Amino acid sequence: MDRLLRRWGRLLPSCPGPRRPPCRLYQHPPGRAKRLALSRLFQPQNLREDQPAGPESGSEPTCKSQRLMLRTGLLHPAGPGCYHYLPYAVRALEKLVGVIDQEMQAIGGQKLDMPTLSSAELWRASGRWDLVGPELFRLRDRQDRDYCLGPTHEEAVTSLVASQKTLSYKQLPHLLYQVTRKFRDEPRPRFGLLRGREFYMKDMYSFDCSPEAAQQTYDLVCHAYGRVFNRLGLQFVRVQAAVGSIGGTMSHEFQLPLSIGEDTLAICASCGFTANMETLEPQQSNCPVCRGSLTETRGVEVGHTFYLGTKYSSVFNAEFVNSQGKPSLVEMGCYGLGVSRILAAAIEVLSTEDCIRWPGLLAPYQVCLIPPKKGSREEMAVKLTETLYDDITEALPHLRGEVLLDDRTHLTIGNRLKDANKLGYPFVVIAGKRALEQPCHFEVWCQSTDEVMFLPKQGVIDLLQKVQVV
Repeated sequence: MDRLLRRWGRLLPSCPGPRRPPCRLYQHPPGRAKRLALSRLFQPQNLREDQPAGPESGSEPTCKSQRLMLRTGLLHPAGPGCYHYLPYAVRALEKLVGVIDQEMQAIGGQKLDMPTLSSAELWRASGRWDLVGPELFRLRDRQDRDYCLGPTHEEAVTSLVASQKTLSYKQLPHLLYQVTRKFRDEPRPRFGLLRGREFYMKDMYSFDCSPEAAQQTYDLVCHAYGRVFNRLGLQFVRVQAAVGSIGGTMSHEFQLPLSIGEDTLAICASCGFTANMETLEPQQSNCPVCRGSLTETRGVEVGHTFYLGTKYSSVFNAEFVNSQGKPSLVEMGCYGLGVSRILAAAIEVLSTEDCIRWPGLLAPYQVCLIPPKKGSREEMAVKLTETLYDDITEALPHLRGEVLLDDRTHLTIGNRLKDANKLGYPFVVIAGKRALEQPCHFEVWCQSTDEVMFLPKQGVIDLLQKVQVV
């Protein structure tokens, strides 16, 4: 083989191929980390305040998060209830998935990926092919076999586990989850990502060897959901809810209180009882637990958990070998988080009418550096800004890839600061007049506290050292 390779090397002409020009997304300081340049990012921001959401959407934006995500170039409409997720939104979404992964894997979750196309045979076996109705996207292949675009995967995952014929009680519990696009033919898609036809969801399915063990797993996952929302700084309410078409014997929703929410929540201040109003008797005004008065509020559902028992395992014969060596049906639970809905709901809760405010962990970029305008009296401070970028990423490795240089120096600092405020970078660092003083001071805007500080370079680095990233 070596002889052949040497012979080919003599026979084949040297052909280096066309030279690819260097990627201009980054600036490349010699011997230092690459600098992310804002001018090279695909970040359309061309929607006027009075402009509709887009010709494909058929309507104007109907809520704050939808307006902000369209106007700042996080989303672009692709059709009713469907959107292009643009780079900033994808970065935020991936960070949210990272938080979810950390919490799910901390309780033993194992990540997998199941097909989007789900066989009608599975859905007919469970009885849901006809039960779900027109919200199910259905299609037929060239062999006349029926499928649906999965809105959820109870049938698929139970069939998968049922195929493992040697599953032992010693291997349980299994907590299998995925983060995928889901589909639902909404009759009235609205509120941007809060109610769409195509959306991202984390769905987890648990398999236990007894009802008692399944209840422990259910509580474990619910507590993990609480940690997700606490880490994001989002106040949530866990409420009793109907099981709906998924079924089972117990269900809870995780709701973010929001005035635009489509769910009505009943809350008892006396004993802490909470429920979706659809689970209560009509016109019920007293708490079913303590008879205290109930108050109502609106909410957006961002998570839902179900205790399924053997509803699906009995249909697909999903069994394990118990401690007596006999086959027994697994006890199941399922747990969903609306990933894209959480992203939009967080913006809806935290933002002003004009500016996005992110949960700190989800900000697409943590730091935006703004050098002076080209031709201004402070132009010589451009080099100081670039040096600050290099020093931040060298001193704080966890922020590499999190610092953005707004190199659009044909614009004034004020215009770039306005853009930065709209996009909600947690920290904006400006090289203005005081950058030329001795010692040099940078103007630092901190979004979480609405503070403006003037700090030397080391002070900026010390401040950013506390920034947490996923």
